Amino acid sequence: MSQSADDTKKSNIQVGKKSSLRTGFTTGTCAAATTKAALSMLINGKKLSSVSVSLPKGKQMTVNISWSKYDNDKSVTAAVIKDGGDDPDVTNGAEICAKVSLLDTPDKIIIDGGKGVGRVTKPGLGLEIGKAAINPTPLKMINQAIDEVLGELRHRHGVSVIISVPKGEEIAKKTDNPRLGIIGGISILGTTGIVIPYSTASFAASIRQSIDVSRAMGSDSVILTTGGRSEDFARSIYGNSIADHAYIQIGDFIGFAIKQCALKKIEKAYVVGFIGKLTKMAMGIKQTHVKGSHVDMNFLAELASKCGADSELVSKIMLANTARHAGELVDEFGLVLFYDMLCQEVHHHLSKYSESQLQIKIILLDFEGKIIGDYPKD
Repeated sequence: MSQSADDTKKSNIQVGKKSSLRTGFTTGTCAAATTKAALSMLINGKKLSSVSVSLPKGKQMTVNISWSKYDNDKSVTAAVIKDGGDDPDVTNGAEICAKVSLLDTPDKIIIDGGKGVGRVTKPGLGLEIGKAAINPTPLKMINQAIDEVLGELRHRHGVSVIISVPKGEEIAKKTDNPRLGIIGGISILGTTGIVIPYSTASFAASIRQSIDVSRAMGSDSVILTTGGRSEDFARSIYGNSIADHAYIQIGDFIGFAIKQCALKKIEKAYVVGFIGKLTKMAMGIKQTHVKGSHVDMNFLAELASKCGADSELVSKIMLANTARHAGELVDEFGLVLFYDMLCQEVHHHLSKYSESQLQIKIILLDFEGKIIGDYPKD
């Protein structure tokens, strides 16, 4: 997708001291942008070359529209070319389309997936089986885009939005979607709307610098989170008891981050995350990127057995689709010790990375931000 010099400049971020990498936008942002462009054309009769999209944390992003066309007098389709910025993923350059139609039922909003958007066929993904693989944050962004165009007209019209990705089925073969039971295409994803460039060297440099800043500012404790969502939850838990600069997003680089904390004489590191990443840490994986490792269900089943799980639960966990699915099974059976023991396993491995020169506290969150496991207890 072409960009003006100003647009490119605005989307640059500085990661580390020597590398300037350009951010991109998620498939969720694409879906919201195409929806907004198509609905605007349908309501106002004007083609838009770009639209402003509201991101989850109140920011705005301008996205160029590739094309738009009338299907009929009650339907318009628009498209965006997904721009992943530097170090893009497999969806970079994909065409994301939205077909938007007006409905006669006021206030009714239908959002679904069409060609090239996967369908959920297995549990454990936080999405309803049979539904399109459009994650909650993109759904909220699409609804926000509809509200921004319709305003009070929402009480006169309903809206149908069908998101499609013409080459989505082909692209999905390069992802974990088929293994996870998302069939027929890609997922529409994103928690912030923005894609931060994935570069091992630059991300590692950013983590190292963040730890340096925390140490230089007099902080002896840091909170290491795997992403923006876990950081937001951590802030709601610890608030001002931990300095703002001591919250550090480490992505998938847990081994590197722990070693840096020990090297730079940080006294205590809180590791905060969800079950998927923490399970990989508990397995001894130092770099937890999804393409580099998979959760071993046998490991989780064995851990459950150690916590007193019966044979039925152990068997179900061995067949679970994801770590999240395993957690749902644990909750169903009321195996209360499981999460604390998982945190203990994480602590065991991370202590080895730091050569026991660092106090480590493991915090496991559910997907609403509640602490469901921790180790050590203090």
